This record gives sequence, structure tokens and C-alpha cells, in this order.
Amino acid sequence: MTPSQHVDIQRSRTGWYLAGVRAAFSLPGLILASSFVGFAALAKAAGLTIAQAVFMTGVIWALPAKVVLVGAIMSGSSIFAAAFAVALSSVRLTPMVVALVPELRGSRTRQLTLYLLSHFVAITSWVLAMERVGDVPRDMRTTFYAGLGSTLTLGNMVVVGVVYALSQKLPPEISAALFMLTPIYFLTSLWASAREWATHLAMVMGLVLGPVFHVVLPEFDLLAAGTIGGFSAYAIFSLVQRRRPAT
Repeated sequence: MTPSQHVDIQRSRTGWYLAGVRAAFSLPGLILASSFVGFAALAKAAGLTIAQAVFMTGVIWALPAKVVLVGAIMSGSSIFAAAFAVALSSVRLTPMVVALVPELRGSRTRQLTLYLLSHFVAITSWVLAMERVGDVPRDMRTTFYAGLGSTLTLGNMVVVGVVYALSQKLPPEISAALFMLTPIYFLTSLWASAREWATHLAMVMGLVLGPVFHVVLPEFDLLAAGTIGGFSAYAIFSLVQRRRPAT
């Protein structure tokens, strides 16, 4: 490779990284940031310091896992129980990683790069990446996603720090309302991006079973609703597909 070719590649990588940065400044990114406003208020109410709240945002990243951890702290759970709850909450991201990694992998992509980028996988970054990564040259997709994921993470670390410092001036009703924007956005985004009606069925079954298991199994309500709803939707979809006459 000549020096001029090396310079051109570096310029191209910088351009695609900045394209990922720009992709983070979007409506989904804004909704996610507004949700972290509510998380900052929750963290302060739980007794966390501003440093702990910001550190938690960068290290755990996925918002539901952080809420689970804060809930465990407030309930006085042991560190092992809290770690298990966070890990269990984050298992849901595994299918997203499995779906995204093949889209990011290029001919010369190192495994370490993919492992590091998987830290940024959460619903907002995943939805944005799956929508736009097809328009990015394959050898530049990891660079694009690095710009997208790092901007979302670092930006919301700043949001948490600023809101934590100003949280006394923010009415709790507004914090709660902003916090609810994320699950609403997640639900609508996943519904719109579903490719099979089985996904819609699984989401409907999860919404119906969630309140039921919250009463029956309050400590495992999300896990039970997601597992039973997902497997039931898959079974129904498979049964219908088998009975459908071949064309």
C-alpha cells in the first residue's frame, strides 16, 4: 500500500466515523437522551453519587439493566443477586448482537473489534444501525458503528451528569414522563421493523402476559412473559407455516 492510499483510507474512515456520529443525532437518539433524564433523577433518588451514575451509564449502557441495578440497590439486594439480575436483563440483547455482527463484519475485521463494538448494542443503536448499515461500504461498517455507539454512550453520560446536578429543579412528574418515552419508542420501533407477523404476535402476547405474571410471579414477571410469549408465538407461527399449502 502506497502512502497516498493509506492517507485516503484514513480519510475515508474518519468520514464514516463522523457519519456514525451524525446518525446518533436523530429522533431515536433524542428520545433515548430524554429517557436518561429520568434515569438521572432515579439514580439520585436511590442515593448514588454523580460519579457512580455516570460510570454506570458508560459501563452497563443498556437502560433497562441500569434500572434493574438501581432497583436492586434500593431493595438492599446482595451484590451477587444484583449482578445476576443485570446479567439476566442483558441476555435479551444477545439476539441483537447475533443479528448485527454479520452485518458489521468485513473481510479484514478482527474479532476483538466486534467484541468491543458489541458493548454499544442496545435497542436504539441496534435499530439505527440496522436501518443504515446497508448503505455503508462493508469495510467501513465497524467504523460507522463505532461513531454511532460511542456518540450515544458518551452523549448520555454527559446528559446524566448534567441532569443529576440539576435534578432538584426538575419536577418528578416530568422525570417520570421522560423516562417512559424509551419503552414507548422501543415498542413502536420493534413493531415497525418486524419482518414476520410472529414478532407482532410475540409482542402482543408479552403485553398481555406481563401484568398477569406481575401478580403471579412478581420477581420473574418480565422473564416469564417474554419466554412464554416468545415461544408461544414461534410455535403458532411454525404450525401455521407447516399447514400452509406449498405454492
